[in-house]
Amino acid sequence: MAEVIEVADPSDPRLRDYVDLRDVQLRKLLESERGVFIAEGEKVVRRALESGHQARSFLMAPRWLETLSDVLETADAPVYVMSEKAIEGVTGFHVHRGALASLDRRPVAPVEEVLAGARRVVVAEDLVDHTNIGAVFRSAAALGFDAVILSPRCADPLYRRAIKVSMGSVFWLPYARVEDWYGFPALLRELGWTSLAMTLAEDARDLRELAGTEVGERIAVMVGSEGDGLSPHWTRSADVRVTVPMAAGIDSLNVAAATAVACWALGGTPHPSA
Repeated sequence: MAEVIEVADPSDPRLRDYVDLRDVQLRKLLESERGVFIAEGEKVVRRALESGHQARSFLMAPRWLETLSDVLETADAPVYVMSEKAIEGVTGFHVHRGALASLDRRPVAPVEEVLAGARRVVVAEDLVDHTNIGAVFRSAAALGFDAVILSPRCADPLYRRAIKVSMGSVFWLPYARVEDWYGFPALLRELGWTSLAMTLAEDARDLRELAGTEVGERIAVMVGSEGDGLSPHWTRSADVRVTVPMAAGIDSLNVAAATAVACWALGGTPHPSA
């Protein structure tokens, strides 16, 4: 059973995993250095533990001890208990959902291993917004995709904000980060994947038409950065360029929304008409 420890001082060194959670640059350094990530909120904490991640510690206000009592009974990690005001002094913001956990990161699987067990993947190029990364994972998981492949500059799926937006799907959905990004389109083709570039290019095919055809047994839906979209190299290298048709006056969707539409059209979940 977890040991409950009352702490009064926000500067207590035992709380260092939880310091300044809103400072993105600081958190990148701290979490990478320590091999940890932070789960926020009762549901997310539960899902992180259910997925097999090992807790290093918990931080919560007294009122959450009973709510999470079943989790704490089986955990082998200290539970630091503080007033909500004191927790705010540690984290830098009011933790509305009351409970936090620091958990160990797992090694990221090689991309070939992730692709070997998949038939539908989202490939994300340079998505730097944690909210978008979380939304992409949530849509991919909900709509029957098997994995997410990330470029080197993509935001961290295990950053606190990304985890919250994904509703914990980042714990279950396999993902990999590619080092040789320029050469990845060729690797996909070599491994038998059909790559579909989401783009506004003039020769892009209508997603509605494409969804009703046999585009390949293994499909990689490629989406690009929030500002510029897919790089020219990736757009040119794709087997098929595809677009979501828009009403007059609207030229594009947010990348997370476009990903959700593509996952619904091409994913593993049955359509209502099926």
